[in-house]
Formats: sequence, structure tokens, C-alpha cells
Amino acid sequence: MVHAADFHSQWKPDLSRPWLGPEYWANPMQDWRIRNGRLECFIAGADRNVFLLTREVNSSKGDFTMSVKLGRLEEDRNMLEAGFAGFRIGIKGEFKDYRDSAVHGVGRNAGITSQGRLFIDKPDDSGVQVPLVDGLQLKLTATPAEKDYTLTLEALDRAGARLAQVQKNVPGSALEGGVALVCHSGNPQEISQNRRNAPRGGNMRFWFTDWTLTGTKVSEFAERAFGPIYFAMHTLSRRVLKLTAQLAPLEAGTHEAELQIKQRNQWKKAAKAEMDHLARTVTFRIPDWDDTKDTPYRVVFGQHTWEGTVRKDPGDGRKLTIGALTCCNDVGFPHNDLTKSLKHFNADILFFTGDQIYEGVGGYGIQFEPTEQAALDNLRKWLMFGWSFREFFRDIPTICMPDDHDVYHGNVWGSAGKKAVIDPSDPETKTSVVQSWQDSGGYKMEAQLVNMVQRHQTSHLPDPFDPTPVGQGIGVYYTSLVYGGVSFAIIEDRKWKSSPRTSVPWADIRNGWAQNPRYNAPQDGDVPGAELLGSRQLEFIEKWAQDWNGAYMKVLVSQTLWANLCTLPPPANTDSVTSKLPVLKPGEYAEGEVMVADHDSNGWPQTPRTRGLRAMRKAAAFHIGGDQHLGSTVRYGIDEFNDGPYMICTPAISNLFPRRWFPPKKGANCPADSPRYCGEYVEGFGNRITVHAVANPHQTGLKPASLYDRATGYGIIEVDRKSRKIHLANWARQVDATKPGAKPYPGWPITIHQYDNGISNARYALPEVKSTVDDPVVQVIDESNNEIAFTVRIQGRSFTPRVHKPGAYTVRLIPDKGKQQEWKGQRTT
Repeated sequence: MVHAADFHSQWKPDLSRPWLGPEYWANPMQDWRIRNGRLECFIAGADRNVFLLTREVNSSKGDFTMSVKLGRLEEDRNMLEAGFAGFRIGIKGEFKDYRDSAVHGVGRNAGITSQGRLFIDKPDDSGVQVPLVDGLQLKLTATPAEKDYTLTLEALDRAGARLAQVQKNVPGSALEGGVALVCHSGNPQEISQNRRNAPRGGNMRFWFTDWTLTGTKVSEFAERAFGPIYFAMHTLSRRVLKLTAQLAPLEAGTHEAELQIKQRNQWKKAAKAEMDHLARTVTFRIPDWDDTKDTPYRVVFGQHTWEGTVRKDPGDGRKLTIGALTCCNDVGFPHNDLTKSLKHFNADILFFTGDQIYEGVGGYGIQFEPTEQAALDNLRKWLMFGWSFREFFRDIPTICMPDDHDVYHGNVWGSAGKKAVIDPSDPETKTSVVQSWQDSGGYKMEAQLVNMVQRHQTSHLPDPFDPTPVGQGIGVYYTSLVYGGVSFAIIEDRKWKSSPRTSVPWADIRNGWAQNPRYNAPQDGDVPGAELLGSRQLEFIEKWAQDWNGAYMKVLVSQTLWANLCTLPPPANTDSVTSKLPVLKPGEYAEGEVMVADHDSNGWPQTPRTRGLRAMRKAAAFHIGGDQHLGSTVRYGIDEFNDGPYMICTPAISNLFPRRWFPPKKGANCPADSPRYCGEYVEGFGNRITVHAVANPHQTGLKPASLYDRATGYGIIEVDRKSRKIHLANWARQVDATKPGAKPYPGWPITIHQYDNGISNARYALPEVKSTVDDPVVQVIDESNNEIAFTVRIQGRSFTPRVHKPGAYTVRLIPDKGKQQEWKGQRTT
């Protein structure tokens, strides 16, 4: 009998490619392929499996039958080692979502071992045995019994004759969920389905064909198909649209996609682009975009489409809502609790500031070579990120910025693009080759793979300020974006950063932590020649600070905080203890901890960090970043406390290392109603910071604790261009923001004014400036060195400039239209 939800695989005989089709999710992608009309597991290893996305076994009373034909790959001639091939049923993930089930779900196995023994659940040596011949058909049937179900696994020869069968009674609940094909190398009795420990090895390399699933207990979910257009991200800035679509890893050859827009209810071609072979992306750039109206778009690839809307630039609105997120591990994937709350805020623009993927995402470790396999390994992890957030990408401009884990580094000291090397003479190499490799500075990944990661994540950003590549031909993406009357500087604060191990070799800095007890970070760490942003990005920030075309306020976005907000128990010379520290109860304080000097933070190197802050202050910009796994809001100090910009560091979406801030003493000038970890501090590198709020990890009582007890969440920033106020808030992941009375983490929201980012509390005032037009730009120049002190679009028609040192200044009044005015020799009071 034919049922509406019946499934039959269809792999064309002329196809040869990694992508299996929109109905399937491969674990891991790089170990499977389509070839000769068959599905092939051509790299052996533990728990290789292919999950069927578009079908599920339901809870109704009924039956189902699943079958497949299989055989060893022809090139294999050696005797089979331990393993099995066959089915997995009843697959369920922890978070009750088919995507979680596809990646992390567990279920019941049924199949044939490398010795030819049929089994259901776990094999034993007494099971029936059949010859493992090519074209053997496995058939699994579930039929209702008196109280439960009878599972029957049959082995059939090529003619369809039964060779043997085994049976087992199981509860109906054990059948419900997803289904998959499995090819497992290793002891089949010990398979844990823990893909974080699923090594390569063995020789169970099998092909599969004619996979079917039929019956009354089968439900169809066609909307779950994934690919060949997985998602698309876009930005709109100064009437230039850039959009990148992520495609599947297709067969060799040229592949083109088209961008169409809907005009007068008709789809019209806007652009055409060719797929990048390694990144599997297509990028469209359209100048002179009409940003005054919402425009429906679709990406067309063959018969497939991905649709969304390019919203009009909200520049005529009063408020711009920014969603800021960072550090997306896969505990909690696909993050439905977080995305539900994020949707509630209806953000105008989203920033993902780094670590969109981690090495362990989806399990199966990482690959650096060969190039094609390494590319697929990274792509699979990237697709999981997109799978979680792609519904936001359809309509909301989204900025992604890679950080260390995106390129498989625990910490990355980009060193202007140099190639990381393993130095056999380095003592660190004897204890950790991987760590020594990283600490040499530069990138472990080959350059073309680093560029691939950047194409995935940044090719839709506005054109770079200066596209000249750094070392090894690695591209850059630092740029500006103007949207909703706000000008954003997008900064790469790790690409030029020096390696602390090579900068201060005697300190024996390993993974960012000095092992030499004589090393004094504030005094010894600020060495000549060490870089943070590099001269090119500093030049860019200086020029960006002066450009107020279309902008009322400015925001600098980078990967992380330019300070070190972290404490640990003494001796505090490694962060490996972080995940082992006891999680405190609400209200508890970790006594006896000390402020640390972690060179992964951008509190180091100090002098370049301070140069960056001075440049940022010239725009009265505030700072958004992430990476630290510790939500916070601080105010930077440059020459004294509170003379720099504000910064919001957002919590991790999901993280493994929960950082914390429990300084031994209460900060100076801490408000009476604030926690004792607030106030003014000189942190571990000697930098001045004023801490306004911190989201420390505490016990929540929620499961899994590895997700909710690590102070996870996201940031929401509201920029009001009329009042020039900025509302900052870090939200806990476990808080349902859609519910009445929902509140962010304690200590937030925090409201500041645009001028609080380096202007309002400056010690010296200049004569008031008055204008005949609203909101002109004012620029103040220090006449002692001809250096611009700041440039800002003022609020209203009058403004009293404030500066940080006494002397004579030139003040310029620059309206959008009309004549510029200038007053020289303006003296401070």
C-alpha cells in the first residue's frame, strides 16, 4: 500500500558530489558522498551516519518498514574490522527539535556487523549470521503487538529471498523520532553515539542505495529540507546592497545563481554571480539601491529559491535596535529559547562578533587537511550556525566577524597574516604541539581556508576600507557601515595582534598566560613593537571618526573588550581551571580571587590598545564586542578613569569556559547600591576601567547546567538618535523576554548619552558653539599638535566642546548644507 508520506531515495547515477541532497544531514559531511547513484561512506570512523530530515516516525498506532541495499566499496579488499552498517530509529535530541536530533540525537541501532551477524539494539556472538555480499538488502519492520511493537530485521539477497531475520519487542516510544543510516567502525557493542569522541579509523566503508521508509507511522515534513540554498545574509549601507547566499557543496563545475527583486508584482533579474568553489558562496553587489522602501528579493539556483526582504533604511526613524551576539557553541543547538526572545526585540540590525563556530561543534573533531575535506568540515559547522539563525537573516541586515575559534584557534594572534609554525626548539612544543603552533603567531589553517571562512562570514559586508591583503594573501574586511543614521566601524582586533610569546619570550607565555613568576604584566608586557589593530586600521578609525555623512551617532564593533575583566584563584596563570571551578549559588561571592593578565584579552598590548581608544574617542563612539563569555558594561580609562568610551561585552550564546569577575576589593567610587565588583579598577595589565555591570555565572537550577549556569545570553542596544541616548542591556538566555515583566541581567539596563563616550566628563571647556541649523557636525582641533581632538554631530543648535587637556583649539562648525565656519585660538577654561 502506498502512503502519502512514503519516502524513496533518488540519487542520480551521473552525480558525484559531497552534498547528499536537501532531505539529508550527514555526520560528518566530509566523510560521505554521492557517487554512481549511491550514497557512500568513503571515510571510515565511529558512528558515521546520515539523518533523514523530511520524515519522522510518529506516535500514532500503525506500522512502518525501512529498507536499504548496501555493500562494501569496491576498492576495499582487506578483511573487515569491527563495525556495523544499518539503521538507527527513534532518534531524539535533548532539545526537542529535529535539527538537534539530526546532529546530536540518539536512538536504537539495527543492522549487520562486519562478521555478518544481524542485530537489534546490540549485537552478540550468538546472533544469526549471513554472508556480507554486495547488494544485500536490510529490511526493518515495526508492527503493533499486544502492548508494544515487534521489530523485525531481515536480510534479503539480490533476488529478494530472505536469508535470515531477528526480532525484538520494544515500546512504541522507542520508535518515535528520526531515522538514519549508520556506518560504524569500532566495537558495535560499545557505540556511545557521543560524536564528540568519534574518531576516524577502521575499514567499514559501505555504499547504500534504494533507501525507503513507508507505513502509517511515517510523517512527512517537506519544509525541513535544507539546501541547496541554505541561507543568505545581506547588508545595506549608503545605497549599496551586498548579499551572500550560502550554497551546498555541489558537483565539480561552474555554478551560477541569480538575485531577483520584485517590482510591480513581477520578479526581475538584478544580478548574477558564480559560486566560489571552496566557500560555496555567491555574492551580489548592487549599487544605487533604492533604500527608501522594503524590497522583496529571492536567490534563484536552478529550481530552488531563497526569499526574503531587504528592508528600507530606517534612517528616518528615531530608534535603532541592535542585537549583539557572540560565541555560539552547540550546547543548546538550535538555540530555540534564545531565538524566541531575540525575535521579540525585532532588531533592526544584528551583529555576531565572533566564534560563530567552535572546533567541537557537531562532533567528529576538526580537519586541517586535505584542503577539500577541511573545507567541508568547517562548512558543516558554519551551516549549523546558519540553521539556527537563518530566519533572522532573511530580512535583517546581519554582520558576522570571525574570531579565533572560527579558524580553529583557542586564541589567535594574527600577526598580520603570517603562517603559524611549530618550532621544535621551543620548550612549549614538548608539552603541547598544538599550543606551541598557535603561540608562534599567525594562522594554523592554510591561507585559502582562512579566506574561505571570511567569505562565509564577511563577503556580504560593505567593501573594505583598504582591500590590500595581509600576509599569505589573507583578505581583510575592516570597513564602515551606515544604517539607520548610525555609522558603524567594523574592526578586526585579532588579525594584526602580535603573539605575546614571541613579543616577551622570557615571560614564557603559554596560551596567553605567563608562566614566569617574575613577569609583571603592567610593567613588562607593554613592549615596543607589539601590535593590536595595526597602523592600517588605526588610520581607518581616524578617518571614520571624521566622516559623519548620513550619521548621527557612531559605534565601533570588534571581536572583544579592550581590557581584561577576569579573576581566578591564585596563581592565576592558566584558564584551564575555569570550567572546573565550582559554580556559585546566587548571591555568593568568590573570595580570594585575583585579577589576571590573560593576553588573549585586548587589554594587551597596552600602548596599541590605548591608541585605539584615543582614535575611538575622537568619534564619541561606544564599543560593542563579545568573546569573553562574561557579559559586562565598562567605561574605559585612557589617561585617567572615565575619560574614554563605554563598552558592552555581550554574553556567550553557549560556551565551555565561563569567565568571572570577583575582584578582592570593592572598586573605588562604587555606587552604594551596586555590587562590590563594580567601580573603578586597575586591571591585570594596568589599564583603567570602571565596571558598571557584570553577569557572573551562578547556579540557575536549570538543565543542562553546562548551558544555563554559564551566564549565557545576548545583548540588546537601543540607539535613540533624537535624544542621543544609548540603552544597553545584557539578557540571560533562560529569561523568556516575551513574558510581561521580563528583565535583563541585574545591573542592566544602563543608559548613557552619546557625549559620555569621551566628551561629557572632559576637564576643560571651550566657548559655546551656536548654529542656525539643527544637528551640524563640530570638529575640534588641538593647535599644539594640529591633531583632531574629536568630531561629532551635535544634538540641536548649541554645543559646548569639552577637551582633555588645556590649551588653544580650532573649532569648526560643519553643516550638511551651507558654509563651514571656523574659530581659531579658542582657549580652554
